[in-house]
Parts: sequence; C-alpha cells; structure tokens
Amino acid sequence: MKSTKVLSVAAFFVLVIQAALFTSCSSQAQTKIPYEKSFLVDVRTPQEFAEGSAPGAINIPLNEVKSRLGEFKGKEQVVVFCRSGSRSGQAKSILQENGITNVVNGGTWQDVSAVLKNSKK
Repeated sequence: MKSTKVLSVAAFFVLVIQAALFTSCSSQAQTKIPYEKSFLVDVRTPQEFAEGSAPGAINIPLNEVKSRLGEFKGKEQVVVFCRSGSRSGQAKSILQENGITNVVNGGTWQDVSAVLKNSKK
C-alpha cells in the first residue's frame, strides 16, 4: 500500500512538472511575437537541421551557442527552437546569462513554422 502511494505521488509530480514545462514553451510560442522579423535560430545538430527547419532559420547547435554569442548581439528579437523545446530552453538560458535578454524559446521547429505560416494569413 505504501509503495503504491509513493508511486502515485511521484507520478503526480512528474505530470505537474511536464505540464509546467509544456505550458512555458507553448505560451511563449503562441505569444504575439514578430517571428517574421526575428533572428530565428535552430539549436539542433546540423544533421537534424538538414532534415527540415523553420523557413529563414539558421543553425547554431546548442554546443556552439556560447562560442557564437556575437551572432546574437544587436538583434531586435531572437527566437530559439529545437526538436522538443528542451535544448532551446538551455540556449535561452545561456544567452540570458550572457546579457542577451530579448530571447524567446519558440519550442519546436514545427511550432515556429506554424506561427510563421499563420502570420502570413
């Protein structure tokens, strides 16, 4: 009986954390941001990027973000994204820690593509 309660509590916390992460990424992706005027950065690997990405995006893999900070400076708005929103969340943190605060975690590349498509309607 005790182990069932422990598992239930653990499962509850996992669901709460997942919901919070999903809401954070999704709400930012749906916020009215001028994506078509933003610096769009796909932080996935070059191999993943080659398989498809949001129109107009450039590829700066997560492991290169810190060494390529100069490319982010002076941009009016930066949108980072990846496969799930996790790596882009890490990229956003790296950028903010280095003084680049106009950054949005766009979530997935499909989310960003959809926002771009809908903004052209």
